[in-house]
Amino acid sequence: MDEDALLDYEYPDVNAPAKPEAEIIPPCDPTADDSVYHICITAISVIVMLILAVLAKRSKVDVRQKGLLSLLSPVNFLDHTQHKGLAVAVFGVLFCKLWSMVVSPNPLPFSTDSKNKQSWMILGVFYYPALHYPLLACGTLHNKVGYVLGSLLSWTHFGVLVWQKIDCPKTPLIHKHYALFSSLPQVACLAFLSFQYPLLLFKGFKGTKKNNAAEDLSSSYYQEYVKKIFQKEPAKISKSIADTPRLHQRIINAVKSYIYTPEEAFRFPLKLAISAVVSIISLYQMGLLLIMLVMPLMQTARLGVDEDFANVLAGFRIELSKDKQEVVRIVVYYIWSTEVCYTSAMTLSCLINLVMLMRSMVLHRSNLKGLYRGDVYNVYNCKRRIRVSRASLVCWMGYTSFSAAHLCFSMIIQTMVFFLCLLIAVFLVIIPVVYTRNLILLQMLWSMWPFWLMILVTVLIQHITARFCFIKKTAGTHDLNNRGVLFLLTYLLFPVNVLTGMVVALWRMIITALFNIVHMARMDISLLNRNVEAFDPAYRCYAHYLKIEVSQSHPVMKAFCGMLLQSVGQESNAAQSARDIEEGIQLVQQEKKQHKVSSAKRVCRHWHLLYTLVNNPSLVGTRKHFQCHSADSFLNGSLNRSTKERHTKDAGAEDDAEASTSK
Repeated sequence: MDEDALLDYEYPDVNAPAKPEAEIIPPCDPTADDSVYHICITAISVIVMLILAVLAKRSKVDVRQKGLLSLLSPVNFLDHTQHKGLAVAVFGVLFCKLWSMVVSPNPLPFSTDSKNKQSWMILGVFYYPALHYPLLACGTLHNKVGYVLGSLLSWTHFGVLVWQKIDCPKTPLIHKHYALFSSLPQVACLAFLSFQYPLLLFKGFKGTKKNNAAEDLSSSYYQEYVKKIFQKEPAKISKSIADTPRLHQRIINAVKSYIYTPEEAFRFPLKLAISAVVSIISLYQMGLLLIMLVMPLMQTARLGVDEDFANVLAGFRIELSKDKQEVVRIVVYYIWSTEVCYTSAMTLSCLINLVMLMRSMVLHRSNLKGLYRGDVYNVYNCKRRIRVSRASLVCWMGYTSFSAAHLCFSMIIQTMVFFLCLLIAVFLVIIPVVYTRNLILLQMLWSMWPFWLMILVTVLIQHITARFCFIKKTAGTHDLNNRGVLFLLTYLLFPVNVLTGMVVALWRMIITALFNIVHMARMDISLLNRNVEAFDPAYRCYAHYLKIEVSQSHPVMKAFCGMLLQSVGQESNAAQSARDIEEGIQLVQQEKKQHKVSSAKRVCRHWHLLYTLVNNPSLVGTRKHFQCHSADSFLNGSLNRSTKERHTKDAGAEDDAEASTSK
């Protein structure tokens, strides 16, 4: 009866053709030949760079840098106030080209030599960044000519790419539509550049009067951040036990902790913004590749099952049914179930990585704010000096690339593990339960029911006795009761608890493996214990990355430097206006009065500088009378109070010398 129910089920795609003809996609050569296009665009990029170098030399963007040297740093990665769209789009285009270079049999369009693919790939790793460098350099000078060149260059890249995809929407690479769908992120980034450069040209931004550093320090963002810090927070009302949030409120708060909402007084660093966009692109590219590689093969196998397949199974002594048509239906149904499992695993992996990315953004902001406040221990949970080092600089440079690579690798692992788990659940649990047939796993577990019953009863006895027999409440405190019975029960249940421990160990291994697999793409948390987290290279890279961002782009430090530059500019303007006044006694008196006012401002400014920098964790070690201390004298970058009192007399003379010098 059970076999009849299984055979009477209407399996999908039964009436599909048994042997479908595979569609053969011939190689497609677009009208805009790729090799000719790259030769032309390389020459155009070189011409654009020469024009930008001439403009930079004439405009004198920076006194210390002239000519081509001013274009060697097109983006200030430590400036939080600049427009992030150009850099993000160019990095997106560069990552898409790198992806296509790895997937394509010909890494570079100049050569079709597939034997030396590794050598051409090494050359392409340096070629594509140089090719797309002018797209980023056109925004360096902040003038109309640069925006015009950027518009023309981005339009050229965008137009040729769209032209090629319209000419050849189908290619034999992996799947007939893979090249088309894989180029969509690159098309989106180039479309953004094609829109952004004309928009900047229309707004008429001119940056020739001041350099990027001055623009950064003159921004109002840092002053707003300082104002937000000094705002009085509302007094916290102590909550009683009755005010503890309920279950649904805690669930809502947990969901909100995974949703990033922007704040006005906080801006993400440029490298974090680039990392987020590149991670999303890598998620799309890896998901598309995994789907295109596997799903067409499964569909072809499902459509190619015929009656001969029953003879193959009979050769292995596998008899699903006496009717060959029913065998075909059963096999087609199983292959379709496998397709559903793989698609579900791929979708689950993408959703989990998106959620992890959102959670990482929330944690990034929390960590940066904590380090800005000097809360080093709560972020790292250990002693760390927030200063520039060789390791931190290397990790800072490679953080964006590492995050994209970790996400790609984690998607492969997650898809394989989730696919295996779904296969076990579907073929060993769901289908056997639905059709009450081949209950191998369930029968094996049911045969062990005395063992599971013993484990369950033992755990219940321990919890019930601990709740009602061995704990007593006296005057609001908890203490042990019936200690003799407790010791006896502990001795008697020792063998049973050994078996329970084996089940717990198995469950621990499963939970740990799933946790590490789910969080593999995240670099902001360590997959190891706190004591050995230094051996986690991903978290170590993230920890060093935060050091560079905090030590070099502290908003309070930049706000203070901006105020200093502003006060110096006001004094110079006042001195210039004073020289234009008529000579005489009135001029002399006014100059003396102005000199006194400027001296008072200078003293006040020095005291502000001392108050701001004296406890800065990244600068306290550079002061002269601090350099004689050992590493144990510092706690999280700040000098211990006991050490301060011990060396007060020794440092007094040097402090007086520094004060006299500052005056």
